[in-house]
Amino acid sequence: MVRHLIPLCVLLILCSTISPEVVRAKEEPSREEILQKRMSMYLQFQDYIVPWYYLAAIDQYERNIQDVRKDIPKRDSTVAIQFSKEYWAGAMNPVPDDTSPFTIKYFGGLGLDGNGDGLASADDDEDVLFTMSNYLSKFGPSEEDFKIALWEYYQSEMVVKQILSIAKMYKHFNSIDLDTHVFPVPVRGYNYSYRGTWGANRGWGGRRIHEGTDIFAGYSTPVVSTSYGIIEVMGWNEFGGWRVGIRDNHNTYHYYAHLAYFNKGLKVGDIVEPGTLLGGVGSTGYGKEGTSGKFPPHLHYGMYKFNGRTEWAFDPYPSLVQWEKYSKQLLKKK
Repeated sequence: MVRHLIPLCVLLILCSTISPEVVRAKEEPSREEILQKRMSMYLQFQDYIVPWYYLAAIDQYERNIQDVRKDIPKRDSTVAIQFSKEYWAGAMNPVPDDTSPFTIKYFGGLGLDGNGDGLASADDDEDVLFTMSNYLSKFGPSEEDFKIALWEYYQSEMVVKQILSIAKMYKHFNSIDLDTHVFPVPVRGYNYSYRGTWGANRGWGGRRIHEGTDIFAGYSTPVVSTSYGIIEVMGWNEFGGWRVGIRDNHNTYHYYAHLAYFNKGLKVGDIVEPGTLLGGVGSTGYGKEGTSGKFPPHLHYGMYKFNGRTEWAFDPYPSLVQWEKYSKQLLKKK
């Protein structure tokens, strides 16, 4: 009996001496831990020419398109930036996955060793960020230099615009944690109703489908930004009436239409955050500027995703349901 108890006791002692950190290491890192690690890496590789928010904006853009594009491999790491094998190792390099800084340079590749381990690996986050920082630094420190660097790398005005918007948001808020969302109208003190109407037929201006969700509410009910973002569009549209378009840090364009009025303190290019007043619910649209009253007052809310090539509408209803719940939870905490 004693002989059988000894191994059991040894096992219990070993289990009791296992560090909590060892157990925790096997767990998935929290969202906060992931963001902290990313931020520390951006700060590590910034310099007086390339600020951290430039690196962070490019990284976030790359992450965004990998989430929605099947033709792009998803880089499963802290950093999402990825270079083509030709860019990293050199187009004529017979070893596409070369990690030797010497031969990479010999064949015209741009991959660099960012951590001093003697290797230039496209799979190493530090090497990747150092390589991107080095590329950007060759163009200069101004925003115009950054634009030129982005254009040379991506060859797309829309991509340049998106990355610049993300960089401006990160700089303004001094944070990469900009994922909070709220419901676009107050969830207390005003009556409203909505349901999923994605894909419903619309006839004015020709046959088309409804690309959004209608939130019915009384005239002048406040309309607020659901997200962090930059105002891209503000003005009249014959379909949407008085409308506002906001681009967030996830390549998503948020569209607020049929407004009765705008917040006079806002203009195109302004940075907003969740809860920023945009205007009021109205019934404008379906005609020349100033047309109103052709339908009951409501907010038309649409969402569009840019994938680096094209932009398409997707159903905002599921997101609105989540944001409504979150907004109500915030009120309960007050």
